[in-house]
Amino acid sequence: MAQSVGYLSLTPSDAGSQGGEVDQRRIVFVIFEGFQPLDLFGPYEVFEHAHQHTGRYSCQVTAPRPGPVRSGSGLPVDVPYGVAELDPAGIDTLVVAGGGGVDQARHDRALTGWITDAGAGARRVASVCSGVFLLAAAGLLQGRRVTTHWAREQQLIREHPELVVDCDPIFFRDGRVWTSAGVTAGMDLALALVEDDVGREVAHAIAQEMVLFLRRPGNQSQFSVPLWSGQPSTDPIRAVVSAIHADPGARHGIADLASHAGLSPRHLQRRFTAELGIPPATYVEGVRIEAAKRALAESGHPVETIARRYGFGTAETLRRAFHRHLGIAPSDYRDRFRSTREYL
Repeated sequence: MAQSVGYLSLTPSDAGSQGGEVDQRRIVFVIFEGFQPLDLFGPYEVFEHAHQHTGRYSCQVTAPRPGPVRSGSGLPVDVPYGVAELDPAGIDTLVVAGGGGVDQARHDRALTGWITDAGAGARRVASVCSGVFLLAAAGLLQGRRVTTHWAREQQLIREHPELVVDCDPIFFRDGRVWTSAGVTAGMDLALALVEDDVGREVAHAIAQEMVLFLRRPGNQSQFSVPLWSGQPSTDPIRAVVSAIHADPGARHGIADLASHAGLSPRHLQRRFTAELGIPPATYVEGVRIEAAKRALAESGHPVETIARRYGFGTAETLRRAFHRHLGIAPSDYRDRFRSTREYL
C-alpha cells in the first residue's frame, strides 16, 4: 500500500520475503482510536532493528478496522488490516498498545474477541501501558502478576481484582505474559523480548543503535508523583501531616507527632494508619524522599547536605532509602532529573 498524504502507512515488513530460509517470528501490534503512538512505534522499531540483525521478525499492525487510525496525539496511522481481515492463527507475539482510547476500545467485543483468539494461540502476549486493560478484557490475564503505568495502578486494581498488580517494575514477565509501564517503557519491554529470543548480544547492539538502556536503572517510582498514601480525614491527623510537610527534616518521632495531634503515641499510631493506610514512620520517610528528590533536581547542594537537611542524617542513609524506594542512587537521580536552569 502506498503511503498516503497526511498520515503514516504501516504495511508488513519484508521479513517474510526470504523464502523460509530463516524461522520467522510474526509480531502483531494491536492499536485503536486514541492509542499512544510511542506504545506502537517504539517497540515496532526495536523489532525492525532486530530483524535487520537476524532476519527473524515480521511485523504487522492491526486495529478494529482497516484504514486511518487516529492516535491520542492526533497522528493518524494507516492500518492495512482490520482484525476481521487478519488471521489470528500463527502469531508468535501479540503486542497491545495503550493510550486514552483503551477505555472505549476494551468494550469493543469484536476487538476483544479477536485478541482472545489471537492471544490464546500466540507463544506470548504483551501489553504496553494501559494496553493491559485490553488483555484483561480479553480474558488473557486471569491470576497473573502484571504492571502498567503508575497513574493507572488504582484503576486496574479496582476493576480487575483477579490480577496481582505491581506498578513498581518498568516491565514484568509472568510466564508467557509480559506487561510494561507507559510510553518509552514499551521499548524496554521489546528489548527484553528480543533478548529472550536471540540473546543479549543482539539486544545490546540494538540498544546501542537506538541509544537506549539495555537494562534501565531504577523502577517506576522514580518517575511517579507521590500517590503512596491516602488523605487524612480528621483534624488531629491533618495537623500531623501538615507538620511533617512543613519541615520534613525536623524531629518526627512518634512522640513528637503525637504532640501535634494531641493524642497518645499509641492512639496516634492506630488512627494515622487507619486514615492514611501506612504507619507514621513510613509516611515521614516518604515525605523526606520527595523533598530530597526535589532538592536533587532543583539545587546544586551536595548529597550530604541534602541528607542532613531532610532528616536522613548521612548520605549513606539517604542512598539506602533511595535504593529501597526508587531503585536508584541519589546521584543518578540528580543526573537524570536535575533542572538545567542553573546552567543557562
